[in-house]
Amino acid sequence: MTVSATSSVSTAATTTSSSSTSSSSSLTSSDFLSLLVSELQNQDPLNATSTTDFINQLTSYANFSQQQSINTNLSSLASSFSSLVTLNSVNYIGHTVEAKTDTSTLSNGSATFGYSLSSSAANVSISVQDSSGNTVWTGTGTGNAGSNSFTWDGKDSNGNQLSDGGKYTISVTATDSAGNSVLNYTTVTGTVTGIDTSTSTPSLTVNGVSVSAADIIGVTS
Repeated sequence: MTVSATSSVSTAATTTSSSSTSSSSSLTSSDFLSLLVSELQNQDPLNATSTTDFINQLTSYANFSQQQSINTNLSSLASSFSSLVTLNSVNYIGHTVEAKTDTSTLSNGSATFGYSLSSSAANVSISVQDSSGNTVWTGTGTGNAGSNSFTWDGKDSNGNQLSDGGKYTISVTATDSAGNSVLNYTTVTGTVTGIDTSTSTPSLTVNGVSVSAADIIGVTS
Protein backbone atom coordinates (compact mmCIF):
# COMPACT_ATOMS: atom_id res chain seq x y z
CA MET A 1 0.00 0.00 0.00
CA THR A 2 2.85 2.37 0.81
CA VAL A 3 4.55 1.69 -2.49
CA SER A 4 1.27 2.31 -4.36
CA ALA A 5 0.71 5.63 -2.60
CA THR A 6 4.25 6.70 -3.36
CA SER A 7 3.78 5.79 -7.02
CA SER A 8 0.57 7.82 -7.11
CA VAL A 9 2.28 10.85 -5.61
CA SER A 10 5.18 10.41 -8.01
CA THR A 11 2.80 10.31 -10.97
CA ALA A 12 1.02 13.45 -9.76
CA ALA A 13 4.32 15.24 -9.22
CA THR A 14 5.46 14.25 -12.69
CA THR A 15 2.20 15.49 -14.19
CA THR A 16 2.46 18.78 -12.30
CA SER A 17 6.07 19.23 -13.35
CA SER A 18 5.26 18.48 -17.00
CA SER A 19 2.34 20.88 -16.95
CA SER A 20 4.48 23.59 -15.40
CA THR A 21 7.27 23.03 -17.91
CA SER A 22 4.89 23.10 -20.87
CA SER A 23 3.31 26.36 -19.73
CA SER A 24 6.64 28.14 -19.37
CA SER A 25 9.96 27.75 -21.12
CA SER A 26 11.92 28.98 -18.06
CA LEU A 27 12.27 27.60 -14.53
CA THR A 28 10.64 29.78 -11.87
CA SER A 29 11.34 29.73 -8.15
CA SER A 30 7.97 27.96 -7.59
CA ASP A 31 8.98 25.26 -10.08
CA PHE A 32 12.27 24.78 -8.25
CA LEU A 33 10.58 24.41 -4.87
CA SER A 34 7.96 22.02 -6.29
CA LEU A 35 10.68 19.79 -7.70
CA LEU A 36 12.56 19.86 -4.39
CA VAL A 37 9.44 18.95 -2.38
CA SER A 38 8.55 16.20 -4.85
CA GLU A 39 12.05 14.78 -4.46
CA LEU A 40 11.65 14.64 -0.67
CA GLN A 41 8.18 13.05 -0.92
CA ASN A 42 9.20 10.39 -3.41
CA GLN A 43 12.72 9.49 -2.36
CA ASP A 44 13.52 5.86 -1.69
CA PRO A 45 13.47 5.28 2.10
CA LEU A 46 16.30 2.75 1.66
CA ASN A 47 18.38 5.22 -0.34
CA ALA A 48 17.41 8.68 0.88
CA THR A 49 18.98 11.83 -0.46
CA SER A 50 22.16 12.55 1.47
CA THR A 51 22.38 15.64 3.64
CA THR A 52 25.24 16.96 1.51
CA ASP A 53 23.27 16.62 -1.73
CA PHE A 54 20.23 18.25 -0.17
CA ILE A 55 22.30 21.22 1.07
CA ASN A 56 23.90 21.56 -2.37
CA GLN A 57 20.43 21.70 -3.93
CA LEU A 58 19.32 24.36 -1.45
CA THR A 59 22.48 26.34 -2.23
CA SER A 60 21.73 26.07 -5.95
CA TYR A 61 18.23 27.40 -5.32
CA ALA A 62 19.61 30.33 -3.29
CA ASN A 63 22.04 31.19 -6.07
CA PHE A 64 19.28 30.84 -8.67
CA SER A 65 16.95 33.13 -6.75
CA GLN A 66 19.72 35.69 -6.20
CA GLN A 67 20.62 35.63 -9.90
CA GLN A 68 17.00 36.30 -10.84
CA SER A 69 16.94 39.29 -8.50
CA ILE A 70 20.20 40.64 -9.96
CA ASN A 71 18.90 40.26 -13.52
CA THR A 72 15.72 42.13 -12.62
CA ASN A 73 17.68 44.96 -10.99
CA LEU A 74 20.05 45.20 -13.95
CA SER A 75 17.14 45.42 -16.38
CA SER A 76 15.60 48.19 -14.31
CA LEU A 77 18.94 50.01 -14.14
CA ALA A 78 19.44 49.71 -17.92
CA SER A 79 15.97 51.12 -18.53
CA SER A 80 16.63 54.07 -16.21
CA PHE A 81 20.01 54.74 -17.85
CA SER A 82 18.43 54.68 -21.31
CA SER A 83 15.81 57.22 -20.19
CA LEU A 84 18.54 59.45 -18.74
CA VAL A 85 20.56 59.31 -21.98
CA THR A 86 17.45 60.20 -23.98
CA LEU A 87 16.67 63.12 -21.67
CA ASN A 88 20.22 64.44 -21.97
CA SER A 89 20.08 64.08 -25.77
CA VAL A 90 16.96 66.28 -25.93
CA ASN A 91 19.01 69.08 -24.37
CA TYR A 92 21.19 69.18 -27.50
CA ILE A 93 18.31 70.27 -29.77
CA GLY A 94 18.89 73.76 -31.13
CA HIS A 95 22.56 73.82 -30.14
CA THR A 96 25.55 73.80 -32.48
CA VAL A 97 27.75 70.80 -31.80
CA GLU A 98 30.92 69.18 -33.08
CA ALA A 99 30.75 65.43 -33.59
CA LYS A 100 33.07 62.66 -34.71
CA THR A 101 31.75 61.70 -38.13
CA ASP A 102 32.68 62.19 -41.78
CA THR A 103 29.36 62.97 -43.49
CA SER A 104 27.41 66.21 -43.82
CA THR A 105 24.63 67.67 -45.95
CA LEU A 106 25.39 70.39 -48.49
CA SER A 107 23.47 73.46 -47.34
CA ASN A 108 23.51 77.00 -48.74
CA GLY A 109 26.17 75.92 -51.19
CA SER A 110 28.75 74.71 -48.65
CA ALA A 111 29.63 72.11 -46.03
CA THR A 112 32.10 72.50 -43.18
CA PHE A 113 34.21 69.60 -41.92
CA GLY A 114 37.01 69.25 -39.40
CA TYR A 115 39.84 66.85 -38.68
CA SER A 116 42.23 66.29 -35.80
CA LEU A 117 45.94 65.54 -36.16
CA SER A 118 48.11 63.97 -33.48
CA SER A 119 51.09 66.07 -34.68
CA SER A 120 51.96 68.43 -37.51
CA ALA A 121 51.50 66.99 -40.98
CA ALA A 122 53.79 67.55 -43.95
CA ASN A 123 51.10 66.51 -46.41
CA VAL A 124 47.30 66.69 -46.10
CA SER A 125 45.07 65.59 -48.96
CA ILE A 126 41.28 65.83 -48.85
CA SER A 127 38.64 64.26 -51.06
CA VAL A 128 34.86 64.57 -51.03
CA GLN A 129 32.57 61.75 -52.13
CA ASP A 130 28.86 61.85 -52.90
CA SER A 131 26.29 59.40 -51.49
CA SER A 132 27.12 56.93 -54.29
CA GLY A 133 30.81 56.88 -53.39
CA ASN A 134 31.93 58.94 -56.38
CA THR A 135 34.74 61.42 -55.73
CA VAL A 136 33.49 64.90 -56.68
CA TRP A 137 36.34 67.02 -55.36
CA THR A 138 39.98 66.67 -54.27
CA GLY A 139 42.39 69.17 -52.73
CA THR A 140 44.73 69.88 -49.84
CA GLY A 141 44.24 71.06 -46.28
CA THR A 142 46.15 72.60 -43.37
CA GLY A 143 48.47 70.39 -41.34
CA ASN A 144 48.47 71.93 -37.88
CA ALA A 145 48.73 69.67 -34.85
CA GLY A 146 45.32 69.43 -33.18
CA SER A 147 42.09 70.69 -34.75
CA ASN A 148 41.84 71.82 -38.37
CA SER A 149 38.77 72.94 -40.33
CA PHE A 150 37.83 72.72 -43.98
CA THR A 151 34.89 74.37 -45.72
CA TRP A 152 33.94 72.92 -49.08
CA ASP A 153 32.22 75.39 -51.42
CA GLY A 154 29.95 72.72 -52.91
CA LYS A 155 31.64 72.78 -56.31
CA ASP A 156 32.99 69.69 -58.03
CA SER A 157 36.47 69.45 -59.54
CA ASN A 158 35.15 71.03 -62.77
CA GLY A 159 33.77 74.07 -60.95
CA ASN A 160 30.12 73.05 -61.21
CA GLN A 161 27.97 74.03 -58.22
CA LEU A 162 26.23 70.99 -56.80
CA SER A 163 22.67 71.13 -55.47
CA ASP A 164 21.89 71.60 -51.80
CA GLY A 165 20.50 68.65 -49.88
CA GLY A 166 22.98 66.00 -50.99
CA LYS A 167 25.00 64.10 -48.40
CA TYR A 168 28.77 64.21 -48.86
CA THR A 169 31.58 62.38 -47.09
CA ILE A 170 35.06 63.71 -46.46
CA SER A 171 38.19 61.56 -46.61
CA VAL A 172 41.45 62.90 -45.16
CA THR A 173 44.97 61.55 -45.57
CA ALA A 174 47.56 63.25 -43.35
CA THR A 175 51.19 62.16 -43.04
CA ASP A 176 54.31 63.55 -41.39
CA SER A 177 57.68 64.03 -43.09
CA ALA A 178 58.45 60.34 -42.59
CA GLY A 179 55.22 59.28 -44.30
CA ASN A 180 53.49 58.16 -41.08
CA SER A 181 49.77 58.86 -40.66
CA VAL A 182 48.98 61.53 -38.05
CA LEU A 183 45.19 61.62 -38.55
CA ASN A 184 43.09 61.10 -35.42
CA TYR A 185 39.52 61.54 -36.67
CA THR A 186 37.24 63.71 -38.80
CA THR A 187 34.36 65.85 -37.53
CA VAL A 188 31.38 67.90 -38.65
CA THR A 189 29.87 70.94 -36.97
CA GLY A 190 26.20 71.77 -37.18
CA THR A 191 22.94 72.43 -35.38
CA VAL A 192 21.06 69.56 -33.76
CA THR A 193 17.55 69.53 -35.21
CA GLY A 194 16.17 66.29 -33.73
CA ILE A 195 16.83 62.98 -31.98
CA ASP A 196 16.06 59.35 -32.80
CA THR A 197 15.34 57.03 -29.84
CA SER A 198 14.31 53.97 -31.86
CA THR A 199 17.58 52.22 -30.97
CA SER A 200 19.27 51.48 -27.65
CA THR A 201 21.66 54.41 -28.20
CA PRO A 202 19.89 57.66 -29.08
CA SER A 203 21.20 59.44 -32.18
CA LEU A 204 21.09 63.14 -33.02
CA THR A 205 20.32 64.74 -36.37
CA VAL A 206 23.19 67.08 -37.24
CA ASN A 207 23.21 68.75 -40.67
CA GLY A 208 20.65 66.22 -41.80
CA VAL A 209 22.87 63.28 -40.79
CA SER A 210 22.31 60.83 -37.92
CA VAL A 211 25.11 61.05 -35.32
CA SER A 212 25.47 58.98 -32.15
CA ALA A 213 25.19 61.01 -28.96
CA ALA A 214 28.39 59.31 -27.80
CA ASP A 215 30.28 60.94 -30.72
CA ILE A 216 29.53 64.52 -29.62
CA ILE A 217 32.86 66.07 -28.57
CA GLY A 218 31.84 69.67 -28.10
CA VAL A 219 29.01 72.20 -27.96
CA THR A 220 29.87 75.57 -29.50
CA SER A 221 26.62 77.46 -28.95
